[in-house]
Amino acid sequence: MTFEELQTATLDWASARGILEHSTPQAQCLKGLEELGELAAGIARSDGSLIADALGDVLVVEIILAELCGLDLVACLAGAYDEIRIRKGRMSPNGIFIKEDSTFHLAEGAGHD
Repeated sequence: MTFEELQTATLDWASARGILEHSTPQAQCLKGLEELGELAAGIARSDGSLIADALGDVLVVEIILAELCGLDLVACLAGAYDEIRIRKGRMSPNGIFIKEDSTFHLAEGAGHD
């Protein structure tokens, strides 16, 4: 199945169980935090099956949350990708992504006339 087909199937599942009718963005946001906690636990334990399950659960919650907010998750992803696709930067040795922008260039070049 494509992502879009899985998204539709997920929304059908959520609708059939009354989640779309009775849940709220706030409730789904909290559910998402719970699933992120499970993901963190899987990563901490290096448990690939727990990581995979938690990632799937996070996506389910995000699809439902987007729907409750009147958004399409694929469109949200497309918008985010459109912003990052031309972003330049680098990953620091401690795992922090440092965006390259005018401030970055000025800081890098400061005092090097």
